[in-house]
Amino acid sequence: MGSSGSRWGLGLILCLGLGGAGAVRADTGACRDDQVELRWQGGQARFSVELADTEAERSQGLMYREKMAASAGMLFVYPRPQPARFWMANTLIPLDMIFADAEGRVTKVHAMARPQDRTTIEGGEAVQFVLEINGGLARRLGIAEGAEMRHPAIIGGAWPCAAE
Repeated sequence: MGSSGSRWGLGLILCLGLGGAGAVRADTGACRDDQVELRWQGGQARFSVELADTEAERSQGLMYREKMAASAGMLFVYPRPQPARFWMANTLIPLDMIFADAEGRVTKVHAMARPQDRTTIEGGEAVQFVLEINGGLARRLGIAEGAEMRHPAIIGGAWPCAAE
C-alpha cells in the first residue's frame, strides 16, 4: 500500500556492526519526517519513508508499485490509536507490516503479506502507526514485537526524537 511520490525519500538502511554478538545500530541524528528509526534488543535500523498521514494517502498506500528499495518504506500515521486493518488488493510487492501503538512500541509484525490478496490483516485495536517495508526484511533484521519506533509524528514516545 503506498502514497504520493512527492514525499519519497531515498536512503539506505544503516546497519553498522558494533563490537557485540551481531549488534547493529543506525546513525542516531535528529529525527526527520522522511525517516523512521527502529531499535530492538540487539539492533537498530533506519528507513527512508513516504508518509501516509491523510485518509486519501492511507487508502492508496503502496498500491500499484512494482518495486521498492530495500531501504524504503511507508509510514501510516493515524490521528489517534484505533483498530487497524489492512489488505493487499492492488499491491504488487510482498510487504511486512509493522504495527505500533501511540508510544511507538511495536505491537505486531505481519510478515510477508501476499500481493493482490484481499484477506484482511488485523493489526490490533490500539494502533497509531504502521510501517510497511519489503516482505521478509523485518525477520532478516530481527524486528519484532517490543521494538521501538522513532519519528517526529510520535510525540514523546518510548524513544523520543532528540532535541535539535
